[in-house]
Amino acid sequence: MFYVNVEGAVFRNNKWLIIERSVKEGHAGGLLSLVGGTVENEGESIDILERTLRRELFEEVGVKVKEKVEYVRNTSFKLDDGSEVIDIVFLCEFEEGEPFAKSPEEVDAVYWLTADEIAAHPQTPIWLSDSIKAAEKLLKSKV
Repeated sequence: MFYVNVEGAVFRNNKWLIIERSVKEGHAGGLLSLVGGTVENEGESIDILERTLRRELFEEVGVKVKEKVEYVRNTSFKLDDGSEVIDIVFLCEFEEGEPFAKSPEEVDAVYWLTADEIAAHPQTPIWLSDSIKAAEKLLKSKV
């Protein structure tokens, strides 16, 4: 059994919306991350991934993204407790809101960073770098 996690690669003005995860977080506390969270069981549902992503973006950092989101990539990993996670990243177009650490138990700080700034940051895990590279590739293919 897997947990399903979704993350939003939100892009605006050549920068990505990045959070510094709360040091209280059990997984990757204190590291940089895309905004996202775990999909909750809603029974029979449609567009559950996209709806979860929009909810998490608003709950954690107070922003809204446009309706259409695009698949970027997926990965799987194990948490320290042995739980297995499938993580799905979506490219999102920023719509409105001024991002802030709305959920301080999950988010210590919010940044707009370029891909180069993310790559050079000492708190950037490899999976974030890989997600940004994949999202940038998708963005460039649309131009």
